[in-house]
Amino acid sequence: MVSHVLQHAALETRRADGEAATAFWRVLGFEAVEPPPTLREQAAWLQRGPTQIHLLWSDEPVAPPQGHVAVVVDDYEATLERVRDAGHDVEERARHWGAPRAFVRAPGGHRVELMAAPP
Repeated sequence: MVSHVLQHAALETRRADGEAATAFWRVLGFEAVEPPPTLREQAAWLQRGPTQIHLLWSDEPVAPPQGHVAVVVDDYEATLERVRDAGHDVEERARHWGAPRAFVRAPGGHRVELMAAPP
């Protein structure tokens, strides 16, 4: 049986927000990886396990108000503390499947769901 993984999500981001956006994803355990040479001027890539976040440089990025990516985090409470310490507002939400979850806005406006466990 083949295991399927969402390999990456691409989020339009202003280049000016790139450093702050990269720092945000690092708080969630993602590390910078080099895009292919043909894409290095157009994006920054970050990776945690098999999953990548691609920050696509855009002069007029679109961040859907309710659309979001969800990340299952290690040590949920410690992660929320690090996110808050980094200056981000955390909006805790109703528990689904018996596990806590919260929303936060990444620099550039993208909504990110933090989950203690998957469904």
